[in-house]
Amino acid sequence: MSRFNQTKKDSTLTVNVAGGEAYKESAELELVSTLLTSFVNDQYYKKAEDTINNVDQLIDQIADKTFVAKAAIYARNEFGMRSISHLVAASIANKVRGEEWTKRFFNRVVRRVDDITEILSVYMSKYTGTKNGKQRPIPNSLKKGLATAFGKFDEYQLAKYQAKDKEVSLVDAVNLLHPVPNERNRQALQKLVKDELRCTETWNSKLSEAGKADDKEAAKKQAWREFINKGEKIEYFALLRNLRNIHDQAPAELTGALNLLVNENLIKKSLVLPFRFQTAYDELSDLRCRNMMIALSKAAEISMNNVPKLPGRTLIVVDISGSMYGKPIKIASLFASVIYKANDDSEVMTFDRTARYVSLNPLTDVFTMASELNRCPGGSTDFHSIFKAADKAYDRIIILSDMQGWVGYSSPAGSFREYKKKFNCPECKIYSFNLNDYGTLMFPERNVYALAGFSDKIFDIMGLLEQDKQALIHKIKQVEL
Repeated sequence: MSRFNQTKKDSTLTVNVAGGEAYKESAELELVSTLLTSFVNDQYYKKAEDTINNVDQLIDQIADKTFVAKAAIYARNEFGMRSISHLVAASIANKVRGEEWTKRFFNRVVRRVDDITEILSVYMSKYTGTKNGKQRPIPNSLKKGLATAFGKFDEYQLAKYQAKDKEVSLVDAVNLLHPVPNERNRQALQKLVKDELRCTETWNSKLSEAGKADDKEAAKKQAWREFINKGEKIEYFALLRNLRNIHDQAPAELTGALNLLVNENLIKKSLVLPFRFQTAYDELSDLRCRNMMIALSKAAEISMNNVPKLPGRTLIVVDISGSMYGKPIKIASLFASVIYKANDDSEVMTFDRTARYVSLNPLTDVFTMASELNRCPGGSTDFHSIFKAADKAYDRIIILSDMQGWVGYSSPAGSFREYKKKFNCPECKIYSFNLNDYGTLMFPERNVYALAGFSDKIFDIMGLLEQDKQALIHKIKQVEL
């Protein structure tokens, strides 16, 4: 036995927020997990303010700030993540000075008009104020980049997002940034600074006017009719949010609304996240509207049509422990159902303190199947139980979890090795879908394909992972600044 030359410890070994043994993510992978899973709201183990503070710390740890910028662009434009990308943009403005790429970054991270005011609001609330008795100015790179972003938008878009009731309004942004007018927005900017820009063509402005009409019921029906008649120019999220209003106030327009709801082009363009359909389905079920339920189910199927056909045998494992309660278990259940339906040679298991196989009918619609899986008994989390319950060799094991195992207080990496030895499947891979951003893994990063995010874009990356386990990181590095 060696007395002095001790076995080298794994530098990634740590303890997760649930108290169990885990492995640290690299700062890059933790940032990506945060960007693709965080809506900057409270989670089971983590408060929103913790996420905000953690983002600043992660950016400090990453030497290559262009990677941080590319990750924010990727999260905003490919996954539709808003608040967290605004937070990262403001942090880059504060931390990175004198780099020629920052102006381009601030332009590219803006996808919608209100991204401009939101980024300004975050920066001004966190980083302006006084330092050494002097007022800290807004960096020129941030001002120039956001000013350039105005050129993407026309009068309709600018009128729609004036944010008059916000601390930072669109006219405030114009006065701060001094954007150079172009053919698309010259007249709109002139009207905006004169307070003459009116949102006359949007559905909400017409609904507001309808509420003042003598015959409010008829006016609202007409407003909804005009909203639906926009066809593929309709705002998809507004459509999804207002299905109940259309059902109640303009039932004659419901068929047209549902036809737009299942429009593949609209679904793709909107970057709608799959769980939103599940949320709508749950919230609207009390209407007992058969056609609406059918349309929501079909739309959900379309939004996840990039699910890969995985070769070989697959085990899909859903964490149903207490920390998964709420949005994470809904997402996990929906993803598991879609992967299962798409792959003939697959099985599903759930686990908390123990793991058990679940028998599912692959012909069941995805919402019903997800509902069967979406049952959180609130038990503790034992990742070891997965490998004890598995009764055959698999080519891959997909684990949908917040990665907060603690039962046994030791990582399940050893249990995984024993499983592979028992069933002689040394090439079995684990796909670890991290459904929250707590910053730890249940396996060493070198032995697991760590994924993050809710969008169906993640399935595009799965096809790369067996060739390149750092595919998500490499995908982000390919983003142009």
